[in-house]
Amino acid sequence: MRRLEEECGSPLLERSGRGIRLTAAGRVLQKWAQRVHFDVEDAKREIADIGKGLSGQVRIGVVPTAAQFLLPPVARQLLDEAPAVTLKTVVALVDTLTPLLKDGQIDLMVATESPRHETGFVSRVLAEDPIVVAASARHPIFRGTPTMKDLTSYRWVLQPPGAPTRDWLDHAFDRRHLPRPVVHIESSMLVMLPHLIAETGLLSFVSQHHVGERYAGALLKEVPLKETTMRRRLTVTYRENSYLLPAALRVLELFAQKG
Repeated sequence: MRRLEEECGSPLLERSGRGIRLTAAGRVLQKWAQRVHFDVEDAKREIADIGKGLSGQVRIGVVPTAAQFLLPPVARQLLDEAPAVTLKTVVALVDTLTPLLKDGQIDLMVATESPRHETGFVSRVLAEDPIVVAASARHPIFRGTPTMKDLTSYRWVLQPPGAPTRDWLDHAFDRRHLPRPVVHIESSMLVMLPHLIAETGLLSFVSQHHVGERYAGALLKEVPLKETTMRRRLTVTYRENSYLLPAALRVLELFAQKG
């Protein structure tokens, strides 16, 4: 470490309580060392892939909605075209996936937004993915023409506060000086929400992709209100200037097609 500091001409570590931490110069060196590491690994992968065609492992991070509706047809077509390719998937929210992409632990990220305020990423829009109020088709909200005020008369199943969709919905009611939804069940697992809607008869706020689907024998139906429709998009993102396997490029193309 002393030799490295001498070469850099600056201290790289400093004491912090009982431990040590990187100095500003140390953080700069860490950034460049990480970039060199990526370049070396990418060079090895590209050289190894010469002449192999579509083969190897593609590492994908996917948000739950995309994992449920986009990943299966992509995987099916990839298996037909390139049976030598394997997929390693991580299903999580964008806040978990972005550091994995940044650290090179995944090749592609299919998420509901691009990494914000960060350089070094390239994103392509795949599809619109509106978030809407939904309920079982048997719910009493559908007996008339519902208004936003009507929604306050019923109980809900939602993600906990802090989740982007939950905060957006709460603020939508705040802007119209209406009480926030009365939440009877909180669930951090997005994949559970449609099933809970069907089983409990509660209202919820889910991807429009779920509308018209049957869960637990109940058809889900959208409560069509402009004020409670959150516009968002699914994107596929990868690190700028990183090497992508031919198979990863094909997966990227398939996501764009299916989206």
